[in-house]
Amino acid sequence: MYILFDEAGKLQTGRLLSEAESSLQVELDTGKRVKVKTANSLLRFEKPAPTLLMPAATALAETMELDLAYEFAPEDEFGFEELARDYFSAQASTEQLVATMVCLHGAPHYFRRAGKGRFRKAPPDILAQALAAIEKKKQVQARIESWAAELLEGRCPAEVREQLYRILFKPDKNSPEYKAVVEAARQGKLAPLTLLERAGAITSAYEFHWQRFLFEQFPKGTGFPALPVPAVSEELPLADVQAFSIDDSHTTEIDDALSLQGLGSGTVTLGIHIAAPGLAITPDDALDQIARQRLSTVYMPGHKITMLPDAVVQAYTLEAGRACPAVSLYLKIDESSLAVLESRTALERVPIAINLRHDRLDDVITTDWLAGDSAGTTATTEVEALRPVLGFLHRLALHQKAQREQVRGKPETFTRPDYSFRLEGVQGDQPDGSEKVHIGTRRRGEPLDLMVAEAMILANSTWGQWLADCGVPGIYRSQASLAPGVKVRMGTKAQPHAGIGVRCYAWSTSPLRRYVDLVNQWQIIACARFGKTAALAAPFKPKDASLFSVVSAFDAAYSAYNGFQNGMERFWTLRYLRQEQIGELTATLVRDNLVRADMLPLVLPVLGTEGLPRGAHVRIRLGAIDEIALDVTGSVIERLDLPGDADIEDSGDENGEEDALAAPLHLAIDVDETPGGDPGASPAG
Repeated sequence: MYILFDEAGKLQTGRLLSEAESSLQVELDTGKRVKVKTANSLLRFEKPAPTLLMPAATALAETMELDLAYEFAPEDEFGFEELARDYFSAQASTEQLVATMVCLHGAPHYFRRAGKGRFRKAPPDILAQALAAIEKKKQVQARIESWAAELLEGRCPAEVREQLYRILFKPDKNSPEYKAVVEAARQGKLAPLTLLERAGAITSAYEFHWQRFLFEQFPKGTGFPALPVPAVSEELPLADVQAFSIDDSHTTEIDDALSLQGLGSGTVTLGIHIAAPGLAITPDDALDQIARQRLSTVYMPGHKITMLPDAVVQAYTLEAGRACPAVSLYLKIDESSLAVLESRTALERVPIAINLRHDRLDDVITTDWLAGDSAGTTATTEVEALRPVLGFLHRLALHQKAQREQVRGKPETFTRPDYSFRLEGVQGDQPDGSEKVHIGTRRRGEPLDLMVAEAMILANSTWGQWLADCGVPGIYRSQASLAPGVKVRMGTKAQPHAGIGVRCYAWSTSPLRRYVDLVNQWQIIACARFGKTAALAAPFKPKDASLFSVVSAFDAAYSAYNGFQNGMERFWTLRYLRQEQIGELTATLVRDNLVRADMLPLVLPVLGTEGLPRGAHVRIRLGAIDEIALDVTGSVIERLDLPGDADIEDSGDENGEEDALAAPLHLAIDVDETPGGDPGASPAG
């Protein structure tokens, strides 16, 4: 005798071997013997054999009309045998009985289980909803199959194109668009990105990187709401100085300016003047909420997304010809020893005499020019008048740098240049990726660069210590040591920064561009107004939870923005290689198989470095360029230096880390999911 039984919701058959009071001994078709509860037994029969019965019953069940079965089924609870006799005949065969059980078992939207082998009809309204859902699911599946077919044929459906960045980077794995891409990628045995490229979903590498960044960081767009520009409510005194700034020609957010008084008197007063939006913007007001959401200006070649609206930037930038609100740090310095004798902070309006642009003056304001040698250089009258001031500032900068290097325990070396990108032919507000790119260089540590860097380090360290002395919390950058792997961290306590060589370091000199600096400026303003009692009046109190949240949010945003800037600079570098038809270049081995190009901001993996020491100088041949993946490889043609000459230069970076290869493009789409389931700055900066 054979038996049909229900084991954990699965229908099985076997030969009945023995029977006890509450259990049965059954031998399955595989020969395995199992113990079955008597209550789970559904049907006993002599023939046909289970190996013949189940395939035939399953095939017969597929022919049964569910609507007709639903109509024949009793209104009350019923057993499968009852329905079989009503549906087929009063003498329903074993095959028909089992087919009815299979049919009921597989149609939960029509029939609810009421026990082993027993069922109840679903209410008509519930059935109607279930059937509508099934029909909808069929239509969705049909769309998925249709879209997948289009993708494989090299066409991208509009629905998939609209969801492109969500599909790739933050997908809803239940969405039909996502499932269509996964299915097409599986069938075509292609990477999703390659599939979408071939289908024409990605027509511009530049637009791909730009839209990806906006999707991840600015999903609501980069525009600002219409807000009035706040004015400084208090009457600020006019400073008796003539200040000047030193920035790049493209800089509109001029945060800092310098002044010098008393030159030749034995004691000079250095003024470091910082734009003061913190005198007008207040914590939790509308502009603060915008700045706190953005946290920093985002830079990229040919474009930027400012932290604050342009009107606010223009109102508080230190533009020449105006007396601008500023938070000023005045340092009395011994003209001979260059020792800082005392410092004070003032809230005032500072006259800005001139905006110097270092990219136009680096070839003029050289070490020789500052020493009095004007041979071969031509400076404007305004710049010439600043020669004594700039000469002293350069001497002070060298002195400050030497002092910091003593604390660091090793010199700062800037043997690699800073690279600048200039795009030619930009139409409108931002590039589209087709522009001609010019890549220029500027050596770090040039006189103007050094003057500004050391002045900002002096201001950030002095103000950081002042906040701590007043008992007012700030946001600091610290580094415990220069040992490998010890990174710069952000926190709210004044701790040493080994990489820069100062007791503490609080970013305070770029309040138009970085939210951390704006927060610290509010704290500094409180100290300037209230002195030792500032802890009671400062916007952020010790152990303020909101201050910790700013640190956390800024760290994440700043890292993402820097990653995007590095990625876009790499994009334009790869574009430059194509533009100039560069097939070979010279490079230095950084580590393992990574080399750094000598004359371009490019690190890439190459073949043929086996046995070469770190610092070896080589010529490489470039391979294919992928502007979507920001990838290029190469192979070593020859070694250019002699064995024993290899020596890698010190990066001079704040973290003391080597340049890194651009981060690989990470997609949040997985084509190997279970089938049938849901498809898956300089230190001063």
